[in-house]
Amino acid sequence: MTNNLDNIERTAMVQPAECGRRLDQVAAELFGEFSRSRLQQWIKQGELKVDNLQRVPKHKLIGGETLTINAHLEPEGDWVAENIPLDIIFEDDHILVINKSANFVVHPAAGNRSGTILNALLYHCPSLRSVPRAGIVHRLDKDTTGLMVVAKTLQAHTDLVLQLQARTVRREYEAVAVGRVIAGGTVDQPIGRHPQQRTKMAVISDGKEARTHYRVLKQFEGHSHLRLKLETGRTHQIRVHMAHIKHPIVGDDTYAGRLRIHKGTSTELQDCLRQFGRQALHARELALVHPGTGEDIGWKTDLPEDMQNLLDALAAG
Repeated sequence: MTNNLDNIERTAMVQPAECGRRLDQVAAELFGEFSRSRLQQWIKQGELKVDNLQRVPKHKLIGGETLTINAHLEPEGDWVAENIPLDIIFEDDHILVINKSANFVVHPAAGNRSGTILNALLYHCPSLRSVPRAGIVHRLDKDTTGLMVVAKTLQAHTDLVLQLQARTVRREYEAVAVGRVIAGGTVDQPIGRHPQQRTKMAVISDGKEARTHYRVLKQFEGHSHLRLKLETGRTHQIRVHMAHIKHPIVGDDTYAGRLRIHKGTSTELQDCLRQFGRQALHARELALVHPGTGEDIGWKTDLPEDMQNLLDALAAG
């Protein structure tokens, strides 16, 4: 078995019990560390062969054949590597975990072709050019801080995507919300694209299922410090769900609307709230099954200075 930066080689024997089954189906079971779409691509390109012969994905096997992969990994995009510092809190041959800062876009898009976490990752680990989205398997919004895991290999990428789909990755956040949240609960409301404002998400009846669990860490006059746990991972999910129950995240210009100042708020706290330049949301904890060792592994990170200062100001009144 070979697996360097650019080439993957694998061999497996088809068992007699697989007689009559399609090549792509059997390959997906024998080479489960790769996605089905990736394996189908290799079959069509002749990089996954049956007894050294190129076949089509629906080719019926009889058992006893040898399947071989000899695949060359091509760059996944035309992104440019940039020497941008990353706060890496864990790294091995399979994954790396970063503590994302505010005002940091995760993935290039129109208007943000450079200066992103993806550009920084390609500089830090050039082999990520051959991994889908440079190993990025989940995202944080530009101004949300905290923990993100990145896959360093194709196998780790497939494994982490499956974990996310199975909802076994634990992601917990802390946030400062507007209003006194009386008790914890769950928001179970579907989320989709806003019908009028296409840059926003919204709770809509035909959206994708979305569940956010929350509990109160501390109450203040007019605000609440919350711990939130994602069961699903929709775009802007926490921000949309908290706005839906009338407790939007402090500083969220997109979903919170006009800044609300509680009556009797000190001048110092008013200034702090007005100057808080992003949504007060931080990905505090991350836990998953390590794709290389199979061990349960997790990380925690401190609140960023701006959120801690905001909590101190709320406590002082």
